[in-house]
Amino acid sequence: QPRCYFLFYSVNNICLLVSKELSPHVRFLLIVEEWLLMQKEEIQQDRWRRSPRDPNLPRTSRRNHKKAKSSRDCHLEKKEMRVRDLGLGYDSDEIVLFRYCVGTCYSSRKNYDVALKALMSNGRISSKKVSSQPCCRPTRYETVSFMDAQTTWQTIKWLSAANCSCVG
Repeated sequence: QPRCYFLFYSVNNICLLVSKELSPHVRFLLIVEEWLLMQKEEIQQDRWRRSPRDPNLPRTSRRNHKKAKSSRDCHLEKKEMRVRDLGLGYDSDEIVLFRYCVGTCYSSRKNYDVALKALMSNGRISSKKVSSQPCCRPTRYETVSFMDAQTTWQTIKWLSAANCSCVG
């Protein structure tokens, strides 16, 4: 059975265990490499160290700085629905969880949307065919499975919203 022997080194508070079977040259290179890595890590930590907080400033939580999401903003809601009521022609009294997108996208408007609305307001562009603001729509869908009145499993792809975003 082979025995392993290790040498213990301490360099600038860095402790290393290096195999005794390695040549002195390789041991030296390992120690230097480890020391350089530790120095690099210390430099990176110093770079991200925060300056002390001014005690004269009032204490506010981080949550106060972030704009609160309004209940009117685009979001996902859910409701239990009877499959028959979905209007897809399936004969089933089973209840499924239908997820759908609701809300406004006013805060997601781009310069395009603002300019387009102004052009429609002053009559330069006909507003009959143009949507002047983004709308809240599903960006990902879920598949829903249920049993119909004839006890056959049915699967409907892209029925329920899985994620909502302002589109357009």
